Amino acid sequence: MADIIQGLIFEGAVSATVLKTTDVVNTAVRLHGLSPLAAAALGRTLTATAFLGLSLKNPTDKLSVTVRGGGPLGNIVTACDAGLHLRGYVDRPDCDLPLKRPGKLDVGAGVGKEGTLTVIKDLGLKEPFSARSPLVSGEIAEDFALYFTQSEQTPSAVALGVLMGRTGKCRAAGGVILQPLPFCPEETLKKTEELVPRLSDVSRLFAGRSPREAAEALFSDCGLQILSERKAAFRCNCSRARIAGLLRGIRPEELETMFREDGQIEVVCHFCGKKYLFTSPDELSGSRPQRRPPKESACRT
Repeated sequence: MADIIQGLIFEGAVSATVLKTTDVVNTAVRLHGLSPLAAAALGRTLTATAFLGLSLKNPTDKLSVTVRGGGPLGNIVTACDAGLHLRGYVDRPDCDLPLKRPGKLDVGAGVGKEGTLTVIKDLGLKEPFSARSPLVSGEIAEDFALYFTQSEQTPSAVALGVLMGRTGKCRAAGGVILQPLPFCPEETLKKTEELVPRLSDVSRLFAGRSPREAAEALFSDCGLQILSERKAAFRCNCSRARIAGLLRGIRPEELETMFREDGQIEVVCHFCGKKYLFTSPDELSGSRPQRRPPKESACRT
């Protein structure tokens, strides 16, 4: 579960969003067996994705984020729906690199910066909305700041952090995003810029604090007005019926070959790691539970 505070500062001229995503990151760590580096990269991306999800208004709205930086972690893919149900994965969950400095994971080197950040929003229109921006550093926060500025024409201060413990569990994770509203005066923009140093170690801000306490610690002297509180959670939407529908999209002769050669088809969901076993073509028309232990996978989704 994640907790999200949405509010205003500086007499309503700047929006301030505070997200605590420790539980979301720990769910991802458990499902994917993430290294500390992978947890930090995926956790930061999930936090930013939750912020993007706040803009989804209709129950069927959804979005996805893909970070392709060319680094050893591979691609990072996340998704969110209007209910703030998050899911995500990283190509190489076991990837690890030397620390940038004591206590500081080198997320930028893991992600890479020779690539793009892509956001696709399906808002029920004829075509999904798609926007892309180049990566700045691979550190995720700076990359989303550029995305908001270039693709959504909203200059933003973005701070994202994941604090990992020695046991491999996330101790604290979250983010803070500041965005001036259209009528924001120039002097208030300068005040907002002066707040950025407060966000330099954002993950530790959430250690032992609720999102409301974190928001008050940051902005109590800025006229903080809390407008809403919401919750988000890591929840995959995969199901046996959904996977069967995907398999039915494969040409019948190809399916027959797969069943004949392997005796079964096993599909593993990238987002949550759940396995679905089909032992005959007849099972693709139903959703019967698997009845025998799966063999090694031949197919992934």
